[in-house]
Amino acid sequence: MYMPSDETDQLSSVARRLYGYAAERHAFSETEAGEALGESVGAAIAELAAAHLIQPRSGPASAADGGRPDGPAPMGWSAVSPRAAAARSLAPLALRARETHDEMDRLRDRLDDLLPAYEAGTDLRDRGGANALELVTDPAALQDLIGELIASAESEVLTCHPGGGRSPATLEGAVVRDEAMLARGVRMRTLYQHTARYSRPTAAYVERVTALGSQVRTVGDGLMRMILVDRHTGLIEVQDDIKAALVVREPNVVHFMAQTFERCWAEAEPFSTTVGPDQARSISDELRQTIVRLLAEGLEDKVIARRLGMSERTCQRHIAEIMRAVGAKSRFQAGFLLSATAAATAATAASAATAATAATRTALTHPPAEAPGSAAPGGTAETS
Repeated sequence: MYMPSDETDQLSSVARRLYGYAAERHAFSETEAGEALGESVGAAIAELAAAHLIQPRSGPASAADGGRPDGPAPMGWSAVSPRAAAARSLAPLALRARETHDEMDRLRDRLDDLLPAYEAGTDLRDRGGANALELVTDPAALQDLIGELIASAESEVLTCHPGGGRSPATLEGAVVRDEAMLARGVRMRTLYQHTARYSRPTAAYVERVTALGSQVRTVGDGLMRMILVDRHTGLIEVQDDIKAALVVREPNVVHFMAQTFERCWAEAEPFSTTVGPDQARSISDELRQTIVRLLAEGLEDKVIARRLGMSERTCQRHIAEIMRAVGAKSRFQAGFLLSATAAATAATAASAATAATAATRTALTHPPAEAPGSAAPGGTAETS
């Protein structure tokens, strides 16, 4: 299809000269135009006709144009205004554009019919408000978000930090932010794993924030990284990406996060910056018991180490000591023996509990008979 702007730009020099010649007269023939321009104009006439810049014209040509008024009516050409040529060339495109716009309007109307259903669904899905769940993967953006949430906290901040002690660089930024928050009167409770007690930078941080009223406790296992601000906005860890977080504003999920924290908090032990021998022994025993349980579940060394927040080498040393204690020559054998021991211990505890329950029931339903020779209330003792 002819495109006016492109074709006009590509008109040959002969066609341009011929169009100028045609514009100066009412009509012209190919012969007289060729004689006037001094060259063949057949190709130029076809070029201008294709661009709708000239049109065929029949009738007597004027004497000035070389025609003979009394002669036959020769076939000639006359110039057409560029605007008229453009209108004729653009007519098919305008028709297609109107048809396209009509189709766009029909499609928009069909899709708009679904808008009420979509809005009703999103209202139900986002009952807690817009952006109830948001994934943040950029570390810098995540740190900025944490800073904004802590700065906006009004009543309470709950945090869980698994993985043992935190790095000094992380603690330097955290202590300034947390001290400012505690100074505003915001309550703060934090959960670490037991292994964090052996990190000097972490212990120093805990000593500073607890002096301002923060509470810190530790647990052995089962801790998930999260932050909960005023029980309306939470951040939880993303699997296999410690630099990302999921922002949660959905009330039911936030409530679940708070309940999970409270259950862990109830079973945790206070973080003491000065650990005595007895407390250190107790924590060490609990860590080993956790390692025994995870080893019996068949977990690998690196998985156990990650869950307890210790180095893999330290974890392997504990596992080696446990294997020596149970007389196992392989991790598989140790897991089997530990599972059997755990099952036997559970069975013994269940039997003891059953026996105690039965004894209590017997004592309540069959009280002991009065001993012979005992005096009744207000009476005297009988003698044999």
